[in-house]
Amino acid sequence: MTEKKKRFDWGENKGGMNLVFLGIASVAIAIITVSISLIVYHNSGDIYLDRSRPGFLPDEEEIEAEEVEEDYDFGKVEKLDAGTIEEYLKNLNIEVKAIDMYEKPFDASVLSDENLGISE
Repeated sequence: MTEKKKRFDWGENKGGMNLVFLGIASVAIAIITVSISLIVYHNSGDIYLDRSRPGFLPDEEEIEAEEVEEDYDFGKVEKLDAGTIEEYLKNLNIEVKAIDMYEKPFDASVLSDENLGISE
């Protein structure tokens, strides 16, 4: 009884020690990788787009309504008669005239920076 018993006597087999080291290393690596991913998530600005965090998004009353031009939507359940076809053709002609404004409507130059309004 003069000799105190060691709390952890690994003896010649160091398997238990290796297991403890593996557990500590795994937890440390997990903490480091999660920290890095959260830093990237925050710095990229994606945190502000996350819908599950409503505190970071403006409330509905804070959002300014954009003026959106109404597009004609041909109803899927409307009764098809002469009036409906006439209305559809009238709205279709408006779109055709907008396309015809371009010199070559299906040319690649239509997608130039100047035509898209993004030139400096």
